[in-house]
Amino acid sequence: MAQNVLIVDDAAFMRMMIKDILTKNGFEIAGEAQDGNEAVEMYKELKPDLVTLDITMPEKDGLAALQEIKEIDESANIIMCSAMGQQSMVIDAIQAGAKDFIVKPFQSERVIEAVRKVLG
Repeated sequence: MAQNVLIVDDAAFMRMMIKDILTKNGFEIAGEAQDGNEAVEMYKELKPDLVTLDITMPEKDGLAALQEIKEIDESANIIMCSAMGQQSMVIDAIQAGAKDFIVKPFQSERVIEAVRKVLG
């Protein structure tokens, strides 16, 4: 069975880019969320194998969503998505339990490398 991924980003274009990269490489998309609140609710409902989580979003940012998801499921596989220049937030995210990070603009090789590394 294909592994499924929850994509979380406030920008529809970014979600589409990740979705395109993942589906071309045999992954299924469990769902898409546009902010941290939606991400947490969808995680509870869908129990995806992996979450790609944008750091900067309205309502609830990626760090807050990461911490909430980790409280629900400490074994959650989460890859943070960040823009250039967010190194300190990426470090905070890794310390909070994110397994890896990918940088925008997304490069498909790096996205797939991160996903395969995290999912084993």
